[in-house]
Amino acid sequence: MAVALDGTVLTVAQPSLRRDLGASFTQVQWTSTGYLVAVAGLLVFAGRLGDRYGHRRTFALGMLGFGAASAGIALAPDVGWVIGLRVVQGMFGALLQPATLGMLRAAYPPERLRTPIAVRTASIGVAAAAGPVVGGALTTEFGWRAVFLLNIVPALVFGLLALTSRDRRDRSGPAAGVPLDLPGALLLAVALACLVHTLVTLPGVTWSAPVALLAGAAFVRHERRTGSPLLPPEVVGSRAVGAALGVLVIASAALNGGVLTCVYVLQDDLGLTPLRSALLSLPLAVLLVAAAPTSAVLLRRSGARATVAGAMVVLAAGLLVLARASAPVALCAGFALVGAGFGTVMVAATHVVVRQAPAESAGVAGGLQQTAMNVGPVLGVATATVLMGLGATRSPLVVLAFAAAAALPVCRALPGGSRIAPAALPVGTSAGGSDATHTDHGAERGPHTRSLRDHEV
Repeated sequence: MAVALDGTVLTVAQPSLRRDLGASFTQVQWTSTGYLVAVAGLLVFAGRLGDRYGHRRTFALGMLGFGAASAGIALAPDVGWVIGLRVVQGMFGALLQPATLGMLRAAYPPERLRTPIAVRTASIGVAAAAGPVVGGALTTEFGWRAVFLLNIVPALVFGLLALTSRDRRDRSGPAAGVPLDLPGALLLAVALACLVHTLVTLPGVTWSAPVALLAGAAFVRHERRTGSPLLPPEVVGSRAVGAALGVLVIASAALNGGVLTCVYVLQDDLGLTPLRSALLSLPLAVLLVAAAPTSAVLLRRSGARATVAGAMVVLAAGLLVLARASAPVALCAGFALVGAGFGTVMVAATHVVVRQAPAESAGVAGGLQQTAMNVGPVLGVATATVLMGLGATRSPLVVLAFAAAAALPVCRALPGGSRIAPAALPVGTSAGGSDATHTDHGAERGPHTRSLRDHEV
């Protein structure tokens, strides 16, 4: 929640920051780009650190470091310091993000993960919705530095609580005896950081593109040969996890690319003020938050496959409505559909990633989920920027809608529902066409020993 709030309040404060520090547009952009590069490169390794040393410890370190970096940015004398400290803030942000999912996986048995993940998603939605309002108010009254003071007290409080609390469910598990794959972590960090850098600099061509390809190829080769890979085979070898991560990338790309496009459509094409534009888009945030508890119910009744597929259709429909809308009612309806679709996808796909991963690899699974949620928005914004640069302002909405619809075949790899009682099924038998190959390894290897099949998701 702190990370989501920080990102949205900064967006509103950037113009004031540029004027106050005499920075260029490129330098201001790097206050966001530097953070994204640091986060994307370190999320998976940070998740592995949580698996080995405990998610509460990594969460506490991330929270305290995040707050300290925020305080430093508030006191920064020039834009160079802001950029450097934003990179540091991104490093600590990478520590705390997968730790939240790792703590949920350790604290709840698999069959009870739906509701905690829904609450987490709703909290992120509330923070993202409140960010522009809070950031605008603080910047108007006190200046851009005030937005970075916002996170200091919560970071200190939650960081100290995590350090002082003791929970037997957060002990280091089997991953504590596994060596850290430092070469793999370095290669993956370079590949992901350069990938994000390449996307944010589109349509230009930079040195980071070939470096990302070379580092990615070297990482794959290294992982196949090492005895202790950074990405455990039981996580990356799961079709359900791979499908869920792919859907998260596509859905977050569609959401963020669509929102960026709508900013220009509403203000440039329709001539609306920023305030009126924000009010028209408010149904997106409201439905995103409301969709979180609803998706938990849908997961229990219909399974992840039907829930995610239906939500992707709703997301695509919302983007198509926005591509044609000009009246306030139609615009609000389009934003509402986008929020409902994305909120449902985020809860359901995240549940699959965390649920399918063994407890001792929950941090890595959380890191992969957060990586998808960081790469997707960058990809969506880059796509929208390139397409709008070609002259058709609304064309990204149509392209992103078709991209969301094209993800429907991927949803077939997700766990499905079943009308057959689990007790009636022999071991190793899937129900209702569900893909049960990912969980038929026996009992859970965490503090909760009950093992669910895919039809029980």
